[in-house]
Amino acid sequence: MPSWLAARRVQETRSDAPACRGVALRGVVTVQPVPETLLRTPLHSRHVAAGARLVPFAGWEMPVQYEGVIPEHRAVRSDCGVFDVSHMGELHVEGPRAHDLLQSLLSNDLDRIDDGEAQYTLLTNERGGIVDDLIAYRISAHHYLLVVNAGNREAAYDWIKEREVRGSEVRDASEEYALLAVQGPQALERLGLPEAKPFTHGMGELGGVEVMVNRTGYTGEPGCELMCTAEDAEALWDWVLERGAVPCGLGARDTLRLEVCFPLHGSDITPETDALSAGLGWVCALDKDFTGAEELRRIRATGPERKLVAFVLEEKAIPRQGMPISGGGEVTSGTHSPMLDRGIGMGYVPVAMADPGADLTIDVRGKERAATVVPKPIYKRQENA
Repeated sequence: MPSWLAARRVQETRSDAPACRGVALRGVVTVQPVPETLLRTPLHSRHVAAGARLVPFAGWEMPVQYEGVIPEHRAVRSDCGVFDVSHMGELHVEGPRAHDLLQSLLSNDLDRIDDGEAQYTLLTNERGGIVDDLIAYRISAHHYLLVVNAGNREAAYDWIKEREVRGSEVRDASEEYALLAVQGPQALERLGLPEAKPFTHGMGELGGVEVMVNRTGYTGEPGCELMCTAEDAEALWDWVLERGAVPCGLGARDTLRLEVCFPLHGSDITPETDALSAGLGWVCALDKDFTGAEELRRIRATGPERKLVAFVLEEKAIPRQGMPISGGGEVTSGTHSPMLDRGIGMGYVPVAMADPGADLTIDVRGKERAATVVPKPIYKRQENA
């Protein structure tokens, strides 16, 4: 691993953005306390210059949109968009027992990946609840890079650090890097990158900037996530835009991920929701021991009481987080789908109501609206190209 994966920091700066008590973001309205000081990514000045609408998100001042959520969403589905996701957290886990430590804490099986590969996995608690969902990148047998959610950065770091074993070291390096997500069917071509398997990574140079190229993303489209040092972020961003990528905000990132049913931590999955009820049993290697595995094996044996389902509205309405579903369910994520031109969402319902084709009734601002459970993902390119 090159020397730039070492130590640089992005200093906190005081935000002049107006305080925002309710933020329409990621398909839901989230009420957030606004700290006196918001963190800014290394690309903050670029967002301001581009006229982006900036909002508080997970302690950061982030662009929610530039031209608008719908055109940005469609740009990613049809061509190529770029997101500043430098607010995400990066944790290094190193040492001769780094593998052993992570195997005991993460739900997936790290023995299934080799150097240059990555894995989607969960950090679970004793109840099988989800502390965070993250991607583990194997740099070497003794070195892993974890990319965690911005809002869970401290929680994930503390959870792993407190369980550190002799021969392992956990280090929060989040402020040293910038991360750009370049997504869309034309993303790799615009960047001049060859095809590669999903969930692989490697070092390279783009626009004169040394980058870690990760074949991962959160939109359901081909593409990559580019990691560089904080000081190189503006040069890399400018180069990606010169190649034809459309700048996109977190609003479009949310509508894109919801169309393909990628869960959002804090809404669809939380420390109180178990992985099996959330439909994430496929990333739980229950033949190995990790925190929460015993409880998850019990839930697998008895069957979960509820499931996270995808649905579409049969009437003109937009579902939002927290809306009741008749029969004992609740919407966890909801939005208007730019590709399907209808309301879509995910939510927990009793198992008896979870099969595709089941009818749901959702209370949308006091009015009952009909919905139907559908298979995941809600949006499928081959059907909607």
